[in-house]
Amino acid sequence: MHLHYKFILLEPKDKKNIVIFASGSGSNAQRLLEYFEHHPQIRVAALFSNNPNAYALKRAETYHVPALLFSRDAFYNTDTVLEQVQAFEPDLIVLAGFLWLVPQNLLRAFPNRIINIHPALLPKYGGKGMHGQKVHAAVVQAQEPESGITIHYINEEYDKGEFIRQERCPVLPTDTPEALAARVLQLEHQHLPLVVEELLTQQEQA
Repeated sequence: MHLHYKFILLEPKDKKNIVIFASGSGSNAQRLLEYFEHHPQIRVAALFSNNPNAYALKRAETYHVPALLFSRDAFYNTDTVLEQVQAFEPDLIVLAGFLWLVPQNLLRAFPNRIINIHPALLPKYGGKGMHGQKVHAAVVQAQEPESGITIHYINEEYDKGEFIRQERCPVLPTDTPEALAARVLQLEHQHLPLVVEELLTQQEQA
């Protein structure tokens, strides 16, 4: 799965470039790949993953988008991943189910250009280890009346960056974590491409 980015021939920079980071199945990555496949102004330029078994890698290949795999050591102790990302000239980096804290070298290189989607209404149910079913189980156990998604910029701490948008859905008394997860995922798939499009369109106008 290792692709050498220097041999990838990029199209001319006639569109805004998105780089996706994903650790797992990649259903949000799939939505972005679908939404921007024929977009006149925006493209998904590459997908990066820290997990060799991530289905997100296969999703990218299906759309003929470069899929790059990296190790923990390369991510945290070298500039290799930074240089690979820079080669794709990203206008926005989207963490779509990416579970590692982003290191300083990437934060410095792309200020206010890295966003994350979290499956709860932050600041509740965020922080290290709070991802996927753990989040939904905690929300159901607390008998919250509502949950939802938070799309936010990232910083040096898990789930602490400035909010871009929150969308809400009810938590029903009969909900299991799985039922709530399905409802929240619908919000993610609906709103993430629109927020990405809006952010990149604003960049164009700035």
